[in-house]
This record gives sequence, C-alpha cells and structure tokens, in this order.
Amino acid sequence: MTRLLDLHNVNAFYGSAHILHGLSLHVNAGERVALIGRNGVGKTTVVNTILGLAQMKGGHIRMGSQDITRPRPYTAAQRGMVVVPQGRRIVANLTVEENLLLGAATGRKGPWNVPEIYKLFPILQERAHTPGTALSGGQQQMLAVGRALMANPDLILLDEPTEGLAPVIVDQLADIFNRVADQGTALLLIEQNLSLVVRVAHRYLAMAKGNVVAQGPVENTPQGLKDIEQHVLV
Repeated sequence: MTRLLDLHNVNAFYGSAHILHGLSLHVNAGERVALIGRNGVGKTTVVNTILGLAQMKGGHIRMGSQDITRPRPYTAAQRGMVVVPQGRRIVANLTVEENLLLGAATGRKGPWNVPEIYKLFPILQERAHTPGTALSGGQQQMLAVGRALMANPDLILLDEPTEGLAPVIVDQLADIFNRVADQGTALLLIEQNLSLVVRVAHRYLAMAKGNVVAQGPVENTPQGLKDIEQHVLV
C-alpha cells in the first residue's frame, strides 16, 4: 500500500524545548487515521514539524517517494498534503470565495473547484461575497475545509477541527469528512472528540509525552470505545 506520509524516529523542538521524542507514524493512501491524546502531548507539534514550523533534529520525514530533510510550509502542499489548522486561520478582509481560491494556489489538478465546494457546503455559496471572518465558527470551519480541498490533496491533516463547535455542527462535519474520504482523500484527524473519531477514523494512534504509545483499529464497541477513551480524557 502506498504511504503518503511517513515520520520515523522524529525528534522536534521549539527552541530548547524538546517536544517530540522519537515519534514514528505513517498514513497510507486512502486511510482515515486519528491522532489522539490529552492536551499538551505534542499532537499539533506533529503538524508543525511536517510544515517546518518546529525544528526537526533527528529522524526523517518522507512524503510520498521523497525524503524531506528540511520541511517548509510549501513542501507539504507541493507533495499533495494540506493542513486545516487549529483556529481555522481564515484570511481577514477576503471574501468567502477569495479565501477558497487561495487553496488553489498550488495548481494541482483534481475534482475540487469552487462549484464542487459549493455543492459540498451550500452555505458557503450563500455567503460567497461575505468576509470570511464574518461567518460563524462552524461556517469558518467549513470554509477552512473547503479551502484545503481546493488544493486537490491526497492527504488532509485536520488539527482539532471540532474545537469550540456545537454538536450539530460536529455531526455535519463528520458527514463531510466521510464523504471526502469516500472519494479517496486520506485523512489524518487530530482530535479529542471521541464521537467524531469513531464516526470517521478506521485506525487510531495515541500520543503521550511526545510519542505514539498505542495504536489500533477504531472499533465502535463498548470495549473499543473504552480503549480509545483512556487516551483522550483531558
């Protein structure tokens, strides 16, 4: 099976603060993987290391067939990986549609364009000429996902996508993520919301103290939920 992303024995730092300690993980083409764990264990640092925002000292990152020795924010996008960041980072003073068009800057070809995004998120078409930052939190998250899809990625990294959102919006996002994954896009879901994890992911990786300490299939059974829940309680 083709590996889209492979981190092996990665150590990562912010200045002198050592956050990731020999972390290894991978995501295969078409997979739905959840990265779970308590607050502060280094989940977002995994994303920041892939983007070159945290300093990697030791280990290696492989994106597709290419070893990445010095990750940069644009490297992942060039290799077919995009991030839906924690906090959404909608660009102020740009409309909804202008924010979407930013996602197409890589020029990758594929099925996703503005009309297809509007089919997926009809509310964005209704608000197309509204400033992106004027949307509700749930609508901004939809915009962030739509912007990521505009890059026609092979893999989307979703960093805490349900943070601060109402359960009804979480339900909508779970449906959207499954629809996107059903079309072949791999997902790395960084999330503490157990209900979303069991509805979307097929495999989980649990982090503690900057490393993966457990992993396995996501089983929507009482024992399976208990096994996963022990890693996400804050």
